[in-house]
Amino acid sequence: MASMASRANPLLNHLPHFLTWPALGFRTICSGRLGFSSLSEKLADTEPSVAGTKVLESFKEEFEIGSRLITLETGKIARFANGAVVLGMEETKVLSTTTSSKGNDVRDFLPLTVDYQEKQFAQGVIPNTFMRREGAPKERELLCGRLIDRPIRPLFPVGFFHEVQVMASVLSSDGKQDPDVMAANATSAALMLSDIPWGGPIGMIRIGRIDGRFVVNPTMDELCLSDLNLVYACTKDKTLMIDVQAREISEKDLKAGLRFAHPEAVKYLEPQIRLATKAGKHKKDYRLSMISDKTLEKVRELAESPIEAIFTDPTYGKFERGEALEKIAQDVKRVFEEEGDEESLKFLPKAVDTVRKKVVRKRIIEQGMRLDGRRLDEVRPLYCEAGNLPQLHGSSLFSRGDTQVLCTVTLGAPTDAQRLESLVGPSRKRFMLHYSFPPFCINEVGKRGGLNRREVGHGTLAEKALLAVLPPEDDFPYTVRINSEVMASDGSTSMATVCGGSMALMDAGIPLREHVAGVSVGLISEVDPSTGTIKDYRILTDILGLEDHLGDMDFKIAGTRKGVTAIQLDIKPAGIPLDIVCESLDHGLKGRIQILDHMEREINAPRTQDDRNAPQLATLKYANDSIRRLVGPLGALKRKIEEETGGRISVGDGTLTLVAKNQSVMDKVLEKIDFILGREIEIGGIYKGVVTSIKEYGAFVEFNGGQQGLLHISELSHEPVSRVSDVVSIGEKLSLMCTGQDVRGNIKLSLKATLPRPQSKKGNVDEASVPSLKEEPKYWAPAGDVFSEQEKQDDTLKESLLSKNEVDGAKPSSFSVTPILIRSAAECDEVEKSAGLTQNKSKNGKSKSSLRKKGQKEPNSISQDGDEVDQNSDTEAEVEGPITARNLKLGTKVTATVCQIRTRGLVLDLGGGLRGMYRFETNGRKDFEIGDELRVECCSFSTKGIPVMSLAEE
Repeated sequence: MASMASRANPLLNHLPHFLTWPALGFRTICSGRLGFSSLSEKLADTEPSVAGTKVLESFKEEFEIGSRLITLETGKIARFANGAVVLGMEETKVLSTTTSSKGNDVRDFLPLTVDYQEKQFAQGVIPNTFMRREGAPKERELLCGRLIDRPIRPLFPVGFFHEVQVMASVLSSDGKQDPDVMAANATSAALMLSDIPWGGPIGMIRIGRIDGRFVVNPTMDELCLSDLNLVYACTKDKTLMIDVQAREISEKDLKAGLRFAHPEAVKYLEPQIRLATKAGKHKKDYRLSMISDKTLEKVRELAESPIEAIFTDPTYGKFERGEALEKIAQDVKRVFEEEGDEESLKFLPKAVDTVRKKVVRKRIIEQGMRLDGRRLDEVRPLYCEAGNLPQLHGSSLFSRGDTQVLCTVTLGAPTDAQRLESLVGPSRKRFMLHYSFPPFCINEVGKRGGLNRREVGHGTLAEKALLAVLPPEDDFPYTVRINSEVMASDGSTSMATVCGGSMALMDAGIPLREHVAGVSVGLISEVDPSTGTIKDYRILTDILGLEDHLGDMDFKIAGTRKGVTAIQLDIKPAGIPLDIVCESLDHGLKGRIQILDHMEREINAPRTQDDRNAPQLATLKYANDSIRRLVGPLGALKRKIEEETGGRISVGDGTLTLVAKNQSVMDKVLEKIDFILGREIEIGGIYKGVVTSIKEYGAFVEFNGGQQGLLHISELSHEPVSRVSDVVSIGEKLSLMCTGQDVRGNIKLSLKATLPRPQSKKGNVDEASVPSLKEEPKYWAPAGDVFSEQEKQDDTLKESLLSKNEVDGAKPSSFSVTPILIRSAAECDEVEKSAGLTQNKSKNGKSKSSLRKKGQKEPNSISQDGDEVDQNSDTEAEVEGPITARNLKLGTKVTATVCQIRTRGLVLDLGGGLRGMYRFETNGRKDFEIGDELRVECCSFSTKGIPVMSLAEE
């Protein structure tokens, strides 16, 4: 615009700003048109705006427990949650949030949900799943959720039935501290900050014991050395929850650990109270579902007497008692419907249950009588049976009263261990106990779903109890799985699982140190309404299901005669004094001893498996190169063996673990492995092989993982054999016995040694053909490791072969330590040819014929100096007198008679009872007959002293 003005009038070159187009609200001329400028263009001419800084008001508390700095922080993240707290210990941080619904639905229970989650980002890892994200909750997450739920649930007010949700998430983990205890303390702080009515705070602590010294907040590495893993939760003066895994710790030491843990857990309370004072919300008045005194009194008048009559009759069973109580409730309901009392009908089930509870508790407190007529410390009748399913690895049936559990044990290879993906702890678990609670065990109709929090919790408790007595992995490397199927439930099925699982493990032959038994201890208390303190109480041993429901405590204690291995304490009131908890340990010990006595009468030592139909396990050791050969490319060969045999092969570092359902399957797997890899060869051992080639003198057999042995024609049958092909053929599979090793390094095999001997006259059996099996077996290393050494030599071989082996570095040695060098059939043919050439050479190395036409002269040899040397000038050794083994020397010429004709030579009678052997020469004469007389010369001796002869020159 300024340029247009300057062209029109030079005086308008410098206009004031208030007269310019932008100042008047017009756009700059564009395409010859004028227009109004937008608001954004006006703002663009001013100074650019800068985003303000949001200030997050946060509150923080720091304190120290067990030499570790702990922080509680709120206000920075999750600000919309009713309560949110981040608890940190070193580099591990856990966020816990709480929310509550505002509905007024009528319920008779507290719908509290606790979700604990460990996402892999907390340790800087991408999930190893197909979708690369976390899926359904894992077992550990369910267990941690239960660990949080159990101590906070009793502290909600009576009649508070609004839905509450707790969500705990691990934000970061350094792998040193287990986040479960941290999540429970963070949840307590979050509930304190929220407007939800709750009677906290609580403190939860983990205690270990290393070398007899208690350790507060032990790291994961310290827990591996500890014989105690105690998780303890409490309020200022009462116990709320106990969870223990131990290695047979005595009751005395456990009481000391509990009393040590209480003041340490209380240290968490004051920081939570201070944080709630700074940032907590005012508690809202939620509507409580309370039973009116009028309704409760009316129900008591109508139902108390009939209920008391049922509970005083010990002949009632579980279902009979339940049906009778249900009939009483229906009678009361009918009265209320006739009166039109709608308000009382809403709370009728809760009111009837309250009356039942008062009747039972009053009878136990005042009379010391239980529902089934037992004494307070009496255990129900027991039934124990081990090995009730003989086809399985191990099995047992355990009954205590009406509670019955069937336990089975399955053994697997080390690779069958469960892989874990938790932030802390081991990456695999070789011992698993899976607890199942089907609906039929309580005579109900239900649906079988996925992981159930109750089933996972009960199974883990029994697993902890049995883990303490299992042999170490170095001594027993197999994976063990116990299935606990509840057949009938009337209280304490988890402790019945411990008893049944212990018997099943012994039935499977697993070397347990000793039996483990479990019992559940209950509590009935009378509380002073004004002070809330317990005036009187009774401790019950081996509680029924109804006593668990109507009582104050379910204290599950498992262990051996020496000490406790696992504990789980759940309570219903807002805490129990620690003194009562410690007293309950003694009652649990007495009940446990009674159960152990019955279990040991049934089975008191690991059973030995001698049935061929029983499942089999075996561990073999091989070199890693051999194992790679067995596995094959991408495991193809291993999978093929498993498919063909039905067995399972687990590969470890230098070990193979085999699992088969019976002995026949195991034999098939071993046969396949032996054929591919071979095993140490034993004289007298039976091996299966395949004929690879047939020669005149025998057959070559491949066996024991690619090794080759010679099956001589004389070892084919007890009867004479003229041709090898009449007995065996190429590709035929044979079972052969190893009888030794010849001078060439071949393994000598025998077929006739595996066949039954025909009936013959005494003395006609050649006992030397079969080695004595009564002798101590001799072994040698597999082929291919070292060069061959000689121990025994075949009588048909000449000294030239021995000299050849000595040149190669082989030396005679004891056969018990002789390694074998396997030669193929082609290599043996080459050795034979070279041996024949060597035998037919003269001392100067030139070949000559022993048979010449009459009058033919042999050409003279030429010395190194070029002079002719007359070989006939050599002095010939002549024997005076009869021939004997002493006067027969190299070069001695004698007249011998042919007494036997064999495939590759002659057996000669040298006279004087002395025998010698002559081997056919290449392209030489073979048309001999028995009785022919030959002029022969001694050229060598075998290792057994048998003279080896050659045709003498005429």
